[in-house]
Amino acid sequence: MEVLSINVDYWHWWIVGGVFLLLEVFVSGFFFIWLAVAAAIVGAVMILFPDISWKIQLVIFSILSVASIAFFRRYQKAHPDKTDQPELNRRSRQYIGRTFTLQSPIVNGVGILHVDDTTWRIVGEDMPSGKNITVVDVDGVLLKVEKKS
Repeated sequence: MEVLSINVDYWHWWIVGGVFLLLEVFVSGFFFIWLAVAAAIVGAVMILFPDISWKIQLVIFSILSVASIAFFRRYQKAHPDKTDQPELNRRSRQYIGRTFTLQSPIVNGVGILHVDDTTWRIVGEDMPSGKNITVVDVDGVLLKVEKKS
């Protein structure tokens, strides 16, 4: 009975790393790049120590993958993205503090506000149309408004 022998060289790991890089390009999430880094490091280790068994190689790859992802997450939490427009992709939050004129009344605490090309549901005290209101908060897709003083 012949035992199956698997021989994995350094360039195999670099191909695996390249495949992970391609996946990173086509799949969003910033996840596969860390697997590619781990595969590249295992490939480099294989150049220095070519006689490591494939089982040990997989263990090294697994440890490096988890460690690189954990390191990145820790780094990302410690260094959040700083931007001059923090509300850029939070359209509803951009309206906080702005004043608008009601086109339709607020009845039973609920109304509609037309802003630019969008219609928003608003909540606040009952008011007739024509009153000036200020957006004070956002709750999901609802704008919370108050009468402008």
